[in-house]
Amino acid sequence: MMKPLYYQPITSIPKQFTNRAIVVFISALLTVSMLFNNAILDWKWMLFGLVQVVVFFYFASNWTYQWQRVSYKKFAQNVFLSALMLRLIYVLFTYWFYTQVTGSPFGYDNGDATFYDEAARDGAAWIRDGHLNLMELYRTRYGLGSSMRGSIGYSDIGFPMYLSYIYLLTNNSILLARLLNCVWGAWTALLIYKIGVRNFGEPIGRMAGVLVSLMPSLWYYCGTQLKEVWMVFLVVLFVEQGDYLLRERHLKAVPVVIVSVIVLYMFMMRTALAAVMVIAFLCALVFSSTRIVKWGQRVIYGVLAAVFVVLVLFANTNIRSDFESMIETNSSEQAGNMQWRSRRENGNSLARYASASVFAPLIFTIPFPTIVETPHQEVQKIANGGNFDKNIISYFTIAAMFMLLLSGNWRKHILPLFVMLGYLVVLVFSNFAQSGRFHQPIVPFEMLFAAYAIGRLNIEKPIYRKGVNYWLILMFLADIAWSWFKLRGRGMA
Repeated sequence: MMKPLYYQPITSIPKQFTNRAIVVFISALLTVSMLFNNAILDWKWMLFGLVQVVVFFYFASNWTYQWQRVSYKKFAQNVFLSALMLRLIYVLFTYWFYTQVTGSPFGYDNGDATFYDEAARDGAAWIRDGHLNLMELYRTRYGLGSSMRGSIGYSDIGFPMYLSYIYLLTNNSILLARLLNCVWGAWTALLIYKIGVRNFGEPIGRMAGVLVSLMPSLWYYCGTQLKEVWMVFLVVLFVEQGDYLLRERHLKAVPVVIVSVIVLYMFMMRTALAAVMVIAFLCALVFSSTRIVKWGQRVIYGVLAAVFVVLVLFANTNIRSDFESMIETNSSEQAGNMQWRSRRENGNSLARYASASVFAPLIFTIPFPTIVETPHQEVQKIANGGNFDKNIISYFTIAAMFMLLLSGNWRKHILPLFVMLGYLVVLVFSNFAQSGRFHQPIVPFEMLFAAYAIGRLNIEKPIYRKGVNYWLILMFLADIAWSWFKLRGRGMA
């Protein structure tokens, strides 16, 4: 006997849910404006937030419904081109907007962006002069490997190196580099779709691809000269190729090379993330279901991985030094950083109470949106809608963790699961747990597992369905509480 429709898997994101999410955001915005009328958010930041929320939720429902029956090839084309178009529009608009409002295409809070731009310009000029060794440039001009204040570390050179070659080919064009970001971002959505299909089936893969294509926090960094878009693409490519490698019955040389090169390069981008990727791959070899990874593959890839780790850590002193420094980092450094944040000019005096014990239960959900007018936080205000979208969707990511754990199916999806969870653990104990920028590498995986939970809402226990509305109410209250926190800590409430 066929199950009632109510108990069938969900193949598109319910419009009832997305409509309610939009209403919650507008309600939170209006409520906060009435409660804290001395700090009403500037109209342009309200507009940014409304566009980010409405576009994300409206099209998430529409596209997953309209595209659920199209062919594989047609869907892949749709999700790539739609993600690309959204990012192109955003990049062109923000390039104009930043130039008009700030006088510079770099926009607000651009310290890292201007450094990357300067280093890339120097790198492009260095190559034009016939010098191919960029490491020498970084050593002589930026103090690579030096203990002097202001010198750069090994984990700082990966993106300037990449951007140097982009500038070399585009005559130092800031805009063209950002337009290329749009390609990486759209490709990321396509890769998440492939990972989703391989792990959870076609409908969930399609929902995951659409969520990644629409997530505003992933658009935002396309319009900057920061490394996040390139880094996110590489992490997702690593997981896609690594997952394919583990599930494939025969040894494939190309995925092995891709996975190895990405990890090696990632040590020049963010040491902690590279370490998480290596550990996640090793965990996948050990803990994956034998239906996914056969014993012969475990032995072969385990030996290759062990040799790779030994060579990387012992042959490259820079990587070993960065890795040892990361291991030595502890909670006292986080506490010191929070104390500094509470005392600095325009800081929040309540930040000193933040710690790993506070961040841990919130780590899937934060950062919360800034929907009050606070000084010198333009980046947070621009991204307010995208942060709200992540807050709401995080319910499904958390639900997916329980679904996988209680069913025992987590062993079938070790690599994407452990990359996400491993990096979140690192964030909990870092100085950047509340920074949306540092959450970027695993946002696509959060969308992947959120899609899994959405797809199974009607199949799993009713508590998951009932929890959705409670979560919407909780996020409404959290937005009000967060607004009070930001104002109170600055003596404005």
